[in-house]
Amino acid sequence: MVGSAFKGNLMIYQGKETSLGREFLLSPQAEAVRKVAESLYPQYLSDCVSEGKEISPVAVPVLDDEFMMSRAARWARILAESTFAEYVMEKKKVEHTIVFFGSARIHPPGENSSPQAEALSHYYEECRELSYKITKWSLSKGNEEHPQPFVVTTGGGPAIMEAGNRGAHDAGGKTIGLNIALPMEEKPNPYIPQDYNFYFHYFFTRKFHFSYRAKFLVAFPGGFGTLDELFEILTLIQTRKINRPCGILLYGKDFWEKCVNFDHLVESGVISAKDLDLFKIVDDVDTAFKLITPKLETYL
Repeated sequence: MVGSAFKGNLMIYQGKETSLGREFLLSPQAEAVRKVAESLYPQYLSDCVSEGKEISPVAVPVLDDEFMMSRAARWARILAESTFAEYVMEKKKVEHTIVFFGSARIHPPGENSSPQAEALSHYYEECRELSYKITKWSLSKGNEEHPQPFVVTTGGGPAIMEAGNRGAHDAGGKTIGLNIALPMEEKPNPYIPQDYNFYFHYFFTRKFHFSYRAKFLVAFPGGFGTLDELFEILTLIQTRKINRPCGILLYGKDFWEKCVNFDHLVESGVISAKDLDLFKIVDDVDTAFKLITPKLETYL
């Protein structure tokens, strides 16, 4: 859902309820969601009666908050989560994205809670700068129908994700945040326009929207989440599930060469030497920019 947590027929955005969720669930674009909910609703009501629960059936199941938040409605929620993001992306004419992955713990210089994170804080500034340059370039390539052909997209959270959104914001462009409900990262960063701020409960629906429009991926230093997202995209490209050109840069040579011994993977025979051609490791903003923009030009 955009800029919100999903709660049945309501959207919760920064603590305020809006009608956007209800409007979507009743829209033509949500017909498939309504059909799935309708197919699940009778069994849900029957189970409630068997368990002695009070029920107040409604004519349109997607408007039953308790049902939509129940285990029984999981498939309807999954479909709603994915379909809503697709609907908004199409409405906003977002066709191409540049995805920035990176740690939620690397903040700007002087704002880190540990010496280790402070030592990596220059990556925040470099991520911000790269996003700024790419967004400025994208705006220069726009036209009346598509004023910003390529949109920087992040996980919507703090630290490196914030830097990516912040750079695009500084450049005067739109930028997307694909937020996920996590114990330590409950709020989106403030640099994402409300209409481009999505909220996911399920990792796999979020990952779909990370990869579906991505034309380039830049992975800054990060932990389990960054590694998970990076290797998922690498696997999809290696197995040709993503069969369009999609470049990958690993930003930060010292970090990545210590973090993953790619040569050892080749030497062990678990990947082939040509798999190393799926990505490049870079160490500065200008090099990254010069590698990314020619690839993006092919989509104009």
